[in-house]
Amino acid sequence: MAGRRSTRPRDFLATQEARRVVQAIERAEHHTSGELRVQLEHRCAGGDPYARARIVFERLGLTDTTARNGVLIYLATRDRVFAVLGDAGIHERVPAGFWDGIVAGLAARFREDAFAEGLIWGIGEIGEQLARYFPYAGEGLDQNELPDEISLGDAPLWPREPSAASPPPRDEPADSGAPDETQPQPRP
Repeated sequence: MAGRRSTRPRDFLATQEARRVVQAIERAEHHTSGELRVQLEHRCAGGDPYARARIVFERLGLTDTTARNGVLIYLATRDRVFAVLGDAGIHERVPAGFWDGIVAGLAARFREDAFAEGLIWGIGEIGEQLARYFPYAGEGLDQNELPDEISLGDAPLWPREPSAASPPPRDEPADSGAPDETQPQPRP
């Protein structure tokens, strides 16, 4: 996205970028029984993205998957912090350091203000890794347990249906989105 990026979660990704992120989730989940979600929030409540991601993880139902193989990429758009969190079923099977390369790759892309590209890359990498440990069982055997969408707070961002009743977005000054402010928060 050229120019200054809004920090409002609903406007953080352009419509086409959001569509591409959702398509990346759908592609990744076609090769794994794992469930991937992306959550955008304006501010990281409490200041600790890992702690906030744990709360969001549960609220989005990622702990309810059959194989406990859900993954959340959490990003606070104003604070420019993120966390990647996987469920217990993943941690029982994967080697130590499993998330390190993914977190480093996301951080590098986010520092360059390439948020959509970073999310798409990260989702692809996560999907590829999960396919090794949780392969897709096939049509009719593997159920999509969670919606393939970007969420903000309790509301989905994409796919979104335009509504004539929806008020126009509030004007908020866009910040520069200084890429060097993005802080990864990897934790087991």
